[in-house]
Amino acid sequence: MTAPDRSSAAHWNERYAGEPLLFGEAPNAWLQEHEALLPRGGHVLCVADGDGRNSVWLAQRGHRVEAFDFAEVAVQKARRFAAARGVHVDHHVAAVEEWAWREGAYDAVVAIFIQFLSPAARQRVFAQMAAALRPGGVLVLQGYTPQQIAFGTGGPSAVENLYPPELVRAAFAGLEVLALRVYEAELQEGAAHRGRSALLGLVARRPR
Repeated sequence: MTAPDRSSAAHWNERYAGEPLLFGEAPNAWLQEHEALLPRGGHVLCVADGDGRNSVWLAQRGHRVEAFDFAEVAVQKARRFAAARGVHVDHHVAAVEEWAWREGAYDAVVAIFIQFLSPAARQRVFAQMAAALRPGGVLVLQGYTPQQIAFGTGGPSAVENLYPPELVRAAFAGLEVLALRVYEAELQEGAAHRGRSALLGLVARRPR
């Protein structure tokens, strides 16, 4: 049997089809824990946002939110979720590598479990995310570490897609690290992320 191509929009459109939200309605815990470090009422970009749990929550917290995902089904669900919660998010259908990155455009960039990029593509996108921050802007990143392979409770099966802390430190060396944690936790994020997980969380600020 051929393994599913987790990098394809068709694969993710199929996964996002149906109800409820694939990753649940609650925001990611690492984001929720560190949201107070984001500039108040700032312009926030949510990268590969899926069906909207993080972008909608940030809009509810008073941020001006822009979000994108390459799965059209996910974006349609995110728009309905935002409407149901009475908030506006500027949602777009776009792939991470095709997004029109603008330097210094955002007060915050949020990237939660965007781990299906090749190492070369990841290096480019990490650089683009850092450059997209305004001076004083904050990056919030969450991903799985290589130890996640043993847990098998979510994320990619290719170890090269995972986040060792030294890789993340090097990629964002130009930012001031506010928090960097390698830890294990029980995730309950919808049907997609459930169980003991090996995680890395980063919060970093672009110097003023």
